[in-house]
Amino acid sequence: MDLLDEAQQLFPYTRLNRRTLHRHPELAFKEFNTAKLVASELSKLGLEVSGGFGVTGVVAEIEGAFDGPTIALRFDMDALPIQEQNPVDYISEIPGCMHACGHDAHVAIGLSVAHLLEKHKAELHGKVRLFFQPGEEGAGGAEAFIADGGMGLPLPEAIFGLHVWNEKPVGWLGVAEGPIMAGSSSFTIQISGKGGHGAIPHLSADPIVAMANLITAAQSIISRNTDPTDAGVLSFCAVHGGEAFNVIPQSVTLKGTIRSFDQNVGTLIRDRLTDISHHVCSGLGCSASIEFIENTLPVINDHRTTNIVANVCTQLFPQMQLDRQGMTTMGAEDFASFLARIPGTFFFVGSNNPQKGIIHGHHHPQFDIDEESLVPAVAIMAGVALRYGVDTPIA
Repeated sequence: MDLLDEAQQLFPYTRLNRRTLHRHPELAFKEFNTAKLVASELSKLGLEVSGGFGVTGVVAEIEGAFDGPTIALRFDMDALPIQEQNPVDYISEIPGCMHACGHDAHVAIGLSVAHLLEKHKAELHGKVRLFFQPGEEGAGGAEAFIADGGMGLPLPEAIFGLHVWNEKPVGWLGVAEGPIMAGSSSFTIQISGKGGHGAIPHLSADPIVAMANLITAAQSIISRNTDPTDAGVLSFCAVHGGEAFNVIPQSVTLKGTIRSFDQNVGTLIRDRLTDISHHVCSGLGCSASIEFIENTLPVINDHRTTNIVANVCTQLFPQMQLDRQGMTTMGAEDFASFLARIPGTFFFVGSNNPQKGIIHGHHHPQFDIDEESLVPAVAIMAGVALRYGVDTPIA
């Protein structure tokens, strides 16, 4: 319970850092001032700080008094290209950029966790590496961080991460093992036809008609090609083609996303989309080219590390709602890049509060969190680090 009390005492510090970062958001790989703040605060604790991992990533290590394993705690730093619309005094001061997902909170949580672990290092078994990662929002920040040696050697034995979660209220904790977040691929389809006058369409090969038929036909992939017990998403999210009301364009571009928990399901969706694109467009006198980019792997939580997180949650917050089963989302997270290399757990801390008007979802221009969620987040993450070396045999 000391951790909870201490996290509560640190709340003004956590909130100050969160609001400072919220006022000054920075996009992927441009988190230079954020990285400076992180490095400065960690240096004040007497920690040795390294930077430049994935351009702006920051790493620090806390060594405990007892021998034990090395683990990592990861906190992401980037904001989104969204114009904020919140009537708060800490509103973003950067036009067209805001922390609309809660990464400002994650950084603030990480700095307060560093305070607690440094204070309790006489009780700490092993070492804790703190990762402050750039570019999580679809920019490949985790892979860039890892490629630059951010994980360190030897690799940590396990890794933990969290997300404030506005789909659930303050007082809710999501800690589940197995697949919890989907792998994500993006795609671009270029449909080429023969442009012409809208009044004489028979002399054209209309890529807009091909596009409409392709989108309709592709809806059968999830309903008729994937196993109904497997989760999969195929969404067309951007359509660009034509400029004038009476001109059939030469080409149309489609963009979208594919999500799945199982990589085999993702491969099936990609293969079927490719086949449908070529055959539908060919049948209508057009041609299609398609490009896929694999953005993230699925986030799959390890059994052992998830139990450690759940036990800490239960010990610190027996009154809170601990969801061990229902925490799955088709949203994606590049924390999966770390989990592809070492076991770990990504968990969620409820952060909405309808009574305060905090109801908007992630990536909304009025996204905000109930800052009371910062306290349990700090206490749990610090508690996990302190318990891991005790609960896990030393190799």
